[in-house]
Amino acid sequence: MKGAVEFPLDLTELSFRAAGESLVRRTVLPSGVRIVTEQVPGSRSLTIGYWVAVGSRDEQPGHFGSTHFLEHLLFKGTAERSALDIAIAFDAVGGEHNAMTAKEYTCYYAKVQDRDLNMAVEVLTDMITSSLLDPAEFETERGVILEELAMADDDPADVANERFFQAVMGTHPLGRPIGGRPDTIRDATRDAVWEHYRANYRPQDLVVTVAGAVDHDVLVAAVTRSLLQAGWDLGEYAAPVGRRSGTAAVINQGQPVSVVHRPLEQANLLIGVPGLVAADDRRVAMNVLTSIFGGGMSSRLFQEVREKRGLAYSVYAFAPGYSDAGIFGMYAGCTPAKAGQVTEIMLDELHRLAEHGVTANEMKRASGQLSGASALALEDSDTRMSRLGRSEITLGEFVDLDEALRRLALVTADDVQQLAADMVSRPFSVAAVGALEEDAFDAVLSRRTVPQPPS
Repeated sequence: MKGAVEFPLDLTELSFRAAGESLVRRTVLPSGVRIVTEQVPGSRSLTIGYWVAVGSRDEQPGHFGSTHFLEHLLFKGTAERSALDIAIAFDAVGGEHNAMTAKEYTCYYAKVQDRDLNMAVEVLTDMITSSLLDPAEFETERGVILEELAMADDDPADVANERFFQAVMGTHPLGRPIGGRPDTIRDATRDAVWEHYRANYRPQDLVVTVAGAVDHDVLVAAVTRSLLQAGWDLGEYAAPVGRRSGTAAVINQGQPVSVVHRPLEQANLLIGVPGLVAADDRRVAMNVLTSIFGGGMSSRLFQEVREKRGLAYSVYAFAPGYSDAGIFGMYAGCTPAKAGQVTEIMLDELHRLAEHGVTANEMKRASGQLSGASALALEDSDTRMSRLGRSEITLGEFVDLDEALRRLALVTADDVQQLAADMVSRPFSVAAVGALEEDAFDAVLSRRTVPQPPS
């Protein structure tokens, strides 16, 4: 393939060769079900995912936490299979199965040998279409989820991350926690979760992606057969659900500083600003910026904060992107008494990059790091399966390794500097968990100046 391949929602069949001679095929059934495969030469296993484009951001008042709650419940049994039956089906063949709830989608997935594809399709289809949401199991799983939230609340890094998203994103739905809060889980009713289930798990919502040793026609037949057996009406026409708007939303900062005081030996510190949407043309430049600034042991943050000053063990930058918003952030774990100093150093390094740019050697290292990491990641069918899901649900296009490397080669040092200047011009938020107070950051943040983007 040359360039990205678009995934139009109204195109029923699509087929092309991608980098490494993998074969990508896509079918949209009349009912709106989308099936996308990547057949990888030499594979003996595959990863299959059942996706619905509903995540925590889509929940309405009274349903907060329902998406994650439902993810748990779909493993608890159907009319055909108990929870134990579902577990045995995969354990008996040495397979793996799990699920993930994210802010913009939910995915139920399995990894099996190629010979076990039909079993995986049958079990995952049964879970997706025919969950009982048994009242007794509902109450049991409520306790499990509350324990999961309690475990997360005992992890200061998790707490800091949740506070960070709230601080940066403000009232935007992306700022809400994926798993809900203990009070919303205690208040959740089976009727509310059932309503959420029936509203979002329909043929036009479903995307099935498989990567590895897969025959597309065999998969389409298996998925169609299993959905019909489950009672879904595949003969009734329905257009696939539309993708979310890629227009950047207006983000109103939640709060500049959010501190959770806990008597810990280390402070977990996050600093950042609203970033780029997933489809922004500058996403590749953002990857280069993140690599140079805080993406490895040779990065500026690692060298300055850890190697030169010994102020932290873990320090890095990150930049997740969603359909209409994103975040650019920095993390460090440090002694509470040094939190203000570490914050100042990280902000100074970002300002220095925005004002003076990056070197040719840094650009070369970033290119090598990103291209190598991309190639190595694609050795795993899980990564390829997830790439198909994100291509279908979020981006509306497929980008193979060759196209990704071509785009990477087009990024210039000026692109990176201009993007850094854009980031430092945005309102910073700080979130921290540890033995410190909010005023620990006041002096640092008040001294920040905004450099002008280079001409």
